[in-house]
Parts: sequence; structure tokens; C-alpha cells
Amino acid sequence: MIEALRKLGTQINSDEYGDLVIIPPTTDISISDVTIDCGLAGTVMRFVPPMAALTKGSITFDGDEAARKRPMKTTIESLRGLGIQVADSGLGSLPFTLNATGSISGGELIIDASASSQFVSGLLLAAARYKNGLTLHHSGSHLPSLPHIEMTIETLRARGVLVHQPDSVTWVVEPGDISGGEITIEPDLSNAGPFIAAALVLGGSVTIKDWPEQTTQVGKHFVELIAQMGGHVARAGNDLTFTGSGVIKGIDVDLGIGGELAPVIIALAVLADGPSRITGIAHLRGHETDRLAALTAEINAIGGNATELPDGIQITPSDHLVGNTWHTYEDHRMATAGAIIGLRVPGIGIEDISVVSKTMPEFVALWTNMLEQRA
Repeated sequence: MIEALRKLGTQINSDEYGDLVIIPPTTDISISDVTIDCGLAGTVMRFVPPMAALTKGSITFDGDEAARKRPMKTTIESLRGLGIQVADSGLGSLPFTLNATGSISGGELIIDASASSQFVSGLLLAAARYKNGLTLHHSGSHLPSLPHIEMTIETLRARGVLVHQPDSVTWVVEPGDISGGEITIEPDLSNAGPFIAAALVLGGSVTIKDWPEQTTQVGKHFVELIAQMGGHVARAGNDLTFTGSGVIKGIDVDLGIGGELAPVIIALAVLADGPSRITGIAHLRGHETDRLAALTAEINAIGGNATELPDGIQITPSDHLVGNTWHTYEDHRMATAGAIIGLRVPGIGIEDISVVSKTMPEFVALWTNMLEQRA
């Protein structure tokens, strides 16, 4: 993301305290034949194009081989709906090239964001700079991960952007300035998931420091999810401690609010003493990999009993779990799900633990340190 923004004319530096100092361009930006590498990051491939279209020039978006399989049709069609020329393969995926003129009129746009809330967020984040702002309508049958859109709106309002929501699937962003300021970034609660799960699996306590009392992050729902699965949660000051007994209860839950939590909950369900049903997560098929198919395959490959549902996974307890290679599919959350199960099932070997570097490069060190403290 930092490199993408730099290529679009933004200065991003670290100060003496390690904080990021971001200086946006003060004049119109003209660029020529820029290529932005999205890696595997959905936020780069879906957040940057609606903003990059405000520059002048040709910008190509591409990414890793797995990224080319992720749905991008809505972003591409959105850009065209805003009057931007986009050249692509016609498959609705990376790579694609947009030819920007330096100005977007905005106005009214209808999209189908059923595959990801990121399609909505990406447009809302840039819309204040469109001449007429943006009135955005979602036309699909469902909209996953609504808390992420709420996070987007809260962030915009904190920067002085006027946003209102006439109904549950319509957002209006007024044209205007986006203020600067000093922002403290909350810890990523979703990344805390594997460590929280370890407390339940091993029967112990894990404390997460600086857990916010109020947040729009979907990771906040780990509190009630862990409680439903047999854990205990207690706050002491700014910290939250999760404690387990080693006994894990099955769960029946709709995780449409935050599919990124699902791999952790599904991994715990594999080790639970009762059946589990995790639904509302059909959109996980369009993430770094088809997570529903991948999780089902890997669970069954180690002797588990998982059935893929139209919008989730059903898991029945198994007494025949065995060690095996846990394939990671270039997906950081597949790797951490396997690590959770490996806490109890001897011989689980994570195929490529390096994929965790996408969101938590220090995962292995933190995981090892946690287990050493327990020993």
C-alpha cells in the first residue's frame, strides 16, 4: 500500500519515533506508465484504483498469481461507470489498466458488492475528491462484512468528510476537503485471533494488550465468540485476557459480520466436543483462496469431518485426527488455522508459514514466544 501511494505522488516517511508521516501531493499529479503491484492485498487492488483515477496518466494494476483469481469485476465496472477508460482481459480480474484524466465527475453509481464490502469502501474513501461527490447504491442480494463499511464511514467523518446513509444499501459522500491530523492506529484484533484460540486449545490464559473499549473492528466479536465456545474473557485496564480450560464447545453462528474471523473459529470447531455450523461466509470463496473449499479439504485430510455448505462449513467432532501436511494456498489465514489445530494434533506441518507475512511478519516469533512462556 505504501509503495502504491508513493507511485501516485504521496510522500510517506518514518520519523524519529517510528511513526509514519504522510504528505499528500499539493498539485495535480501527472504520471506515465505506472504499474502498481497489489501482491495479494484486497485493500490495495480495491481501494487504490478509485483514488488513482484522480491522477493523470496510465496506471496498471497487477498482483500475485493468486490475486489474479480474486473477483475484481465490480471495481472495473465501477471505474467505467465513473467515466474512466479501463483496459482488461474481460475476465473481471487483475491485471487491468486505467487511463485517468485527472478529474472525476462522480454523481450516482450502482454496484453489486456481494463479493466484498471492499468494493464499497474503496469508492467511499475517494469520493469526496470527485467533483459532485458520490451517491453509491448496492444492488446485490446481500452485503458481507458490514462493520468494515461502518469503519470506513467513521474514518471519513473523523477527517471532516460529510457522509450519510439514506438506507441500508445507499451511501452519500459530499464533495469537499479531507483533513490531515494525527491518527493512532488500533491494534489489529483479527490478528489476535490465533493467540486467543491458543488459550482455549491448551487451557491457559492469553492477554492482548491495548484492546480498545470501543471499536468498529470485526475482531471485537471474538469476545462473545470465545465465550460461546467455552472461554472466559476479563478486562484489566486496557488489556483483555482470554482463558480456556482445554474443553471447547461447538458453535452454531452466522459470521456474515466478519468472515475474516471464520478460519479461527473453524479451527477451534475442529477440536470442539460438539458439532459446529459456521454460516454467512460464502464470500470467503473470493479471498486469497477459496477458503471454504480449502478449509474443508485440509480438515478432512487430517481425519476431520467437515462438509462444505452453500454459505459455510459444518463440522462434526472426530476422534481420528492425525498429523499431516496442512496446505496453505498462499493464504495467511489458512496458515494460522493450521497452527491452531497443530497445538493439539501432533505432526501437523504447515506447508508454507511464510504466507503469514502478509499481515503479521512476526507471527512465528510471537507464536514461539507464547508457547515458550507456557512451558
